[in-house]
Amino acid sequence: MRELDDIFAALSRSDFRGRPRLDRRDAAYLREKTLSVVMRHAREFIAERLSPAAPTSDGRQTPMRGHPVFPAQHATATCCRGCLAKWHHIALGTELTRDQTEHVLQAIERWLSQQPLPEGTAKIPRETQELLFPVE
Repeated sequence: MRELDDIFAALSRSDFRGRPRLDRRDAAYLREKTLSVVMRHAREFIAERLSPAAPTSDGRQTPMRGHPVFPAQHATATCCRGCLAKWHHIALGTELTRDQTEHVLQAIERWLSQQPLPEGTAKIPRETQELLFPVE
């Protein structure tokens, strides 16, 4: 697996990976439910849709909208096994390990916590960001 800093640097150079954004509804949902609840949902989505060795409808299993995790997955190339192989160097054809699953979740959480929320929504509190990504 590649380091997240390396992946995020590479993703920043991709026009497609730079397009996903949280819309007002996703941002409001994130604010209302909190990042920790949204990340529990992310864990469920990953277990069901990404973790199997051969996920159902691989390459089309992640919608573009409808939950804050979905744009995060597209932005972080954690949307399908092909993207995981290309960007994260996680091999196709085997079930995700616990470490690989955590890696995927860390990428999603990092992206979500860094998003500017549209006007009219609250930002993720600085204290939460510092807990998630402490400055060393």
